[in-house]
Amino acid sequence: MELESRTLQCKLLQRPSPDFPEKGTEIVHDILILNTQIVNEQRIWEGDLAIRNGRIDQIGADLQSLPAKQVIDAAGKYLLPGMIDDQVHFREPGLTYKADLFTESCAAAAGGITSYMEMPNTRPPAVDLDLLEEKYQRAARKSMLNYSFYLGAANDNLEQVKRVDPRKICGIKVFMGASTGNMLVDDPQTLEDLFRAAPTLIAAHCEDTPTIEANLHAIRERFGEDIPAERHPEIRSAEACYKSSSLAIELARAQGARLHILHISTARELELFGTVGLSEKRITVEACVHHLFFDDRDYEAKQHLIKCNPAIKTRQDREALLAALREGRIDVIGTDHAPHTWAEKQQPYLQAPAGLPLVQDALPSLMEHFFDGRISLELIAEKTAHHPALLFGVRERGFIREGFWADLVLINPDAARTVDRSGLYSKCGWSPFEGYTFRSTVESTIVNGKLIYQQGMIFPERAGMRLQFDRNHR
Repeated sequence: MELESRTLQCKLLQRPSPDFPEKGTEIVHDILILNTQIVNEQRIWEGDLAIRNGRIDQIGADLQSLPAKQVIDAAGKYLLPGMIDDQVHFREPGLTYKADLFTESCAAAAGGITSYMEMPNTRPPAVDLDLLEEKYQRAARKSMLNYSFYLGAANDNLEQVKRVDPRKICGIKVFMGASTGNMLVDDPQTLEDLFRAAPTLIAAHCEDTPTIEANLHAIRERFGEDIPAERHPEIRSAEACYKSSSLAIELARAQGARLHILHISTARELELFGTVGLSEKRITVEACVHHLFFDDRDYEAKQHLIKCNPAIKTRQDREALLAALREGRIDVIGTDHAPHTWAEKQQPYLQAPAGLPLVQDALPSLMEHFFDGRISLELIAEKTAHHPALLFGVRERGFIREGFWADLVLINPDAARTVDRSGLYSKCGWSPFEGYTFRSTVESTIVNGKLIYQQGMIFPERAGMRLQFDRNHR
């Protein structure tokens, strides 16, 4: 029987509206956060933060005397810039039976995400600018978080790509490998023209289709139609990833394109990327939370719940990805949140779709690596907020700085949380982390100065805004 998520209405709260008028010329702040551990720009220090008119107004060591409408005592808790997720699939329009902009932005808020960049493989796919603008209009009505959308590349929409204004969208998405729908760009001349003409960042899904098809043929000869879930990383193999990633890099270098490779999953691909500073890179790379958390030993228990493209691979690959984060080879961490219904995921291998719901557990899963001594809190803030903001040129977000938009997440490192379906916001109603006990909890999420999530409850005020980008060309 298909699983339904807990009804959102039971978790939505009306915000109290106490009357706090400004007295004389005295400034009354909207929110005052006291005694918190601020994690920002490679530092952690105890301080206070005041929010007014949607922005960070003051950061200091002794702000408790400031008048404020709401005061949060955050002693013992960490305050980070909200995560900017550079890759999500929120399924609207066309696939809203399993996700939509409202439910998934609620789930993302509960996971400490304050901004997202959503992919074009909806129905219809967003491969022209008019369809893309319709998605922005939907988000303006429904999104709890800040948002931007990729224009999808296809074999026949180069003129649409050329018309993109780099200041208005996050990038161009190209599927350089097998994908759902009709968005696979597999014509060599089209790829060359795309990399030459794209006026902004190209974000690439890299898997080599002929390699995947050959692998699938070999596996079917062994298992017939009853393919075990454990064979997924053999079909969507490391070789398929490497062939496609290396081709994308070759094209980018030849055409001078700004390339961002998504959801890297193999140790071998890491040799393609350097460790120079982000500002010196024309080719950047993202890792996703599930490739950092799971490995091929988890297929036995999770089956198709962790089937995704590119596949979750070996323990050695996972360890290499974590090391590459520390070394600077991997630039950002995203989710590739891609929900499907429970019933869809229970189908046999060839029918079960690829993709996982991940936004609500993104930061808690990264905090597990912090507790295990694998990555630092400063690195989490850098890879989830600072670097996405810099890499995409997001205006006035991604850092805890006076004058920037107040997009913040408060994490309680001492409040364990066991993932349970009753606490999920994603419309699909399940999580690959179900039953896992995280050692920390996202306690509060603030978007544009508004507290929209606190201790398991959403304040549905539609706080999100369209992301703006400070860039004129690629």
